[in-house]
Amino acid sequence: MLSDLIEEELRAAGGWIGFDRFMDLALYAPGLGYYASQSRKFGAMPASGSDFVTAPEMTPLFAQALARQVAEALQRSGTREIWEFGAGSGALAADLLDALRAMDVDIGNYRIIELSSALRERQRSRLQAHLSLVEWPEALPAALHGVLLGNEVLDAMPVQLLARVGGVWHERGVALSSQSGGLLWADRPTALRPPVEIEGGHDYLTEIHPRAEAFVRTLAEHLGRSDKGGTALLIDYGFPEGEYYHAQRHMGTLMCHRGHRSDMDPLADVGLKDITAHVNFTGIALAAQEAGMQVLGYTSQARFLLNCGLPSLLAQAGLADRALGQKLINEHEMGELFKVIAFGPGAAWEPLGFLAGDRTHTL
Repeated sequence: MLSDLIEEELRAAGGWIGFDRFMDLALYAPGLGYYASQSRKFGAMPASGSDFVTAPEMTPLFAQALARQVAEALQRSGTREIWEFGAGSGALAADLLDALRAMDVDIGNYRIIELSSALRERQRSRLQAHLSLVEWPEALPAALHGVLLGNEVLDAMPVQLLARVGGVWHERGVALSSQSGGLLWADRPTALRPPVEIEGGHDYLTEIHPRAEAFVRTLAEHLGRSDKGGTALLIDYGFPEGEYYHAQRHMGTLMCHRGHRSDMDPLADVGLKDITAHVNFTGIALAAQEAGMQVLGYTSQARFLLNCGLPSLLAQAGLADRALGQKLINEHEMGELFKVIAFGPGAAWEPLGFLAGDRTHTL
C-alpha cells in the first residue's frame, strides 16, 4: 500500500521528509501513486469517474488552434518531429495530429514521454489512427529538435513548501503522528527562501519549484545540442513572479483535485487525488535563459488561442464546441489563469501565438 511505502520512507529518513518527496511518492510511486493507478483522471464530468478536465478534453478546438502554432514552429526549424510530455489521455495528441493532417503538415514522428504505464496504455488506445507516427521513448536522446509540448505538466511536478512563521522561514514537510500514526505537517528551519522578498511580517506559506525549473533546463540543454533547433511550448496555470509571491497570497497555491472537486489537504486520501501547484513563470523563463535559450513569448491562453485563429474555428464549429471554446478564452474560466510560454535556441523570432498581447516584459 502507498501508506506503507510513505511510512517506511519516513522512518528511514528519521521521521520527516520534505513535501516535494511526499508529493513525488503520492503521485508517481510505481504501481501505487495517483498517476500510476487505473483511475480515469481526465474527463469532462464527474459521472465519467474522472477527477478534472483539461483544455484538450473539453473540445478539439484547442488542438486545432495550437496546430497552427505547431505548424509554424516546425517550418521555422525545418523539422518534422513533435515531442509531448505528459500526454494525459492522448486527447491533445489525437486532435493535434488530426488537425496537422488536415493542414497537410508532414509529420515524421510524434513522441510521447509518459511516466505512467496506465496512461501510456490509454494513450495507445486513443491514438489507434496514428500509431504509425507515435512512439513512447523510455528516455530523451542527447539532442532534441522539433516542437516540444507540455500542457498542464509543470503544475504536477513536486514542489517544496516554505512557511514563514513568526518571522522565521521553515521548510514544511511531512511527519508521522506519534499518537495516531497518521500523517501530519512538520516544519523545520531552513536557509531556503522564495526568489523575492515577501512584504510584511505576517505568516506566509508558498512554494518553490526546483523540479520544474530543472525539467526546463533539461529540455533547453537537449534542444541546444541539436543543429536543427526547435521550439518548446508550455501551457499551464500560473503567474509571473511578482504576482506569485504577492504579500496577499499567504496561503500558497497548493491544491488537490478529485471527482471535479478541489481541496487543500494533500495529506488526506493520499494516492486517490491529484496534487498541483501553480507555476512561477518567471522561474521557468529564467531556467530556459540560463540554459542558453531565447524566451520567444509569454501570454495568456486566451490571447495565444485568439492569435492562433480560434475565432475562425469557433465560427465553423457546432453549438456545443462553440460554448466550450468560449471557456478556453473567457477571463473567468481558463483564458486568463492559464498562460503559454515559448522558448528555443538560436536567434529570437516572433511566433504566431504571441503576435499580439505578449507579456514577456512582465516576467
